[in-house]
Amino acid sequence: MTAAAPGPRVLIADDQELVRTGFQLILTARGIEVAGVAADGVEAVSMARSLRPDVVLLDIRMPRMDGLEAARRIMAELPGARVIMLTTFDLDQYVYAALAAGASGFLLKDVTPEHLAAAVRLVGTGDALLAPSITRRLVERCAPAPGPSANASAGVPAPHRDLAALTPREREVLTLMGHGRSNAELAGELTLSEATVKTHVARIFAKLGLRDRAQAVVLAYETGLVTPGSAGGTPG
Repeated sequence: MTAAAPGPRVLIADDQELVRTGFQLILTARGIEVAGVAADGVEAVSMARSLRPDVVLLDIRMPRMDGLEAARRIMAELPGARVIMLTTFDLDQYVYAALAAGASGFLLKDVTPEHLAAAVRLVGTGDALLAPSITRRLVERCAPAPGPSANASAGVPAPHRDLAALTPREREVLTLMGHGRSNAELAGELTLSEATVKTHVARIFAKLGLRDRAQAVVLAYETGLVTPGSAGGTPG
């Protein structure tokens, strides 16, 4: 019998023992190694430094150091680590800041066991955990609106320093990513193969210095490629 491919090594940080224990049991039962558990942000940073996990599950609200600050420190010291924020509320006020800081997505604490394991595996491969509907609602609520100086007559803020490096097709792909489109959805809307879409996405990440789709979504809003309330159809 062929053994299943090993999953990512995970660190769980939450101040509620029930959550820590429950998540550990769920992941372990599904063949995902839990390298350690932490009860607050300070412990999470220290343990991440020593254990070097692939994925860190971080509660946003923790004593001594909150999850957002812990995420910043972990990603600064361990660029290869992926962070998933844990929250009790669908539109937590800190989630946008977490994505902007480099987190790969977020999960509600009442997530199903199957979804939890799938999310950890997905983020462990380098993808981002962004359901289109949640992404749209999240960023529309939390993203800063373009100011009066943001080229309001054209409806587009001043370009990001690297945005000019993108081809028209890459800008189109980035815009649709900003609306939460998956690679399969991008391929369908743009009449491209998924392999071609993946190539475009990889080039966008390389040109703009992005870690993953979460940062791409944030950048799409911050540069005005996508605006709160926009319909999200195929550009042009």
